[in-house]
Amino acid sequence: MSYILIVGAKSDIAKALAREYSKNGYDIYLAGREITQLEKFTEDIRVRGDRKVELVELDITDFSSHQIFYNNLKEKPLGVISAVGYLGEQESASKDFNESMQIINANYTGLVSLFNIIANDFEDRKSGFIVGISSVAGDRGRKSNYIYGSAKAGFTTYLSGLRNRLYDSNISVLTVKPGFVATKMTEKMDLPEKLTAQPEDVAEEIFIAQQKNRDVLYTKWIWRYIMMIIKSIPEWQFKKMSI
Repeated sequence: MSYILIVGAKSDIAKALAREYSKNGYDIYLAGREITQLEKFTEDIRVRGDRKVELVELDITDFSSHQIFYNNLKEKPLGVISAVGYLGEQESASKDFNESMQIINANYTGLVSLFNIIANDFEDRKSGFIVGISSVAGDRGRKSNYIYGSAKAGFTTYLSGLRNRLYDSNISVLTVKPGFVATKMTEKMDLPEKLTAQPEDVAEEIFIAQQKNRDVLYTKWIWRYIMMIIKSIPEWQFKKMSI
């Protein structure tokens, strides 16, 4: 098997994905900022799974570096998975456009820049897969996180269009919409246990869905129905609510 490129590799979900794919026989590129922090983690994967694991530096918000980054990969990947996520602070973002831009660039613009490059290569080869981890927050805007949610909504729509474009080239595009996940990004939140997934469970579900060429994955599964209900609320009523 060939390499899988995991972007945003220092996140808890990305680490779980690296373990999941390596134990299933894939070699791994782990990409992110200050990526040498994962040296001990990568050594553990090499020992446990007997797979190649390479660390590659990538700043998803440095758009001009993306083509060079991809060109420099010694072997082009079989597939790419984005686990990039920056929640940010909604109150700060509503007052400081720099914070808004950081949220938007991390969750949307930077990924569009990188995925466009990778999609062009996959399309030329007529093979590959793309997995983008979006969020249920992109299904409807809420006052508590609408900057983050709007970036994820844009990413979800982008992945839908990319899936449509690449279908005839035999390239699958999976949109992942997690609800609550117990990670460093959410550790200060009081999350309901029954609605909160563990990173390892999310990684396993992503692997299965990607191998089956699924289009959209809600995780936990119940979030598909929660969001169906939330999206069905009329706007005149929804705007009065705090959820």
